[in-house]
Amino acid sequence: MEAIPLVSTDEPRWMTELRHQCSNRSQAKVARELGVSGALISQVLKGKYPGDLTRIEKLVRGEYLGDTVTCPVLGELALDNCQRYQRQAGATHNPLRVQLYRACKTCSYAATAEAKQ
Repeated sequence: MEAIPLVSTDEPRWMTELRHQCSNRSQAKVARELGVSGALISQVLKGKYPGDLTRIEKLVRGEYLGDTVTCPVLGELALDNCQRYQRQAGATHNPLRVQLYRACKTCSYAATAEAKQ
């Protein structure tokens, strides 16, 4: 397996943190913590991920860098949890999930339509 460099002077802070987390543990463990596939993490680290990196950035910033947002329903919320709530389907049997579903559709922190797919 090819070594992944730990530091690059021109990469964003979240990418440096992702590399750091993967060097301390396995890519598979980091992927599980972020709720994505190991293949996605590998592609991101190699600079070959063809999709939008915005969602991955927000997951890393929330999980490992402690970034938060102010949710109109829940108040202060870790950015990665915000992303996870956005991806949940609305559940008519749970009033909180209904509120979140409605709020996430119009929230300024909402992921782009492409990232939700």
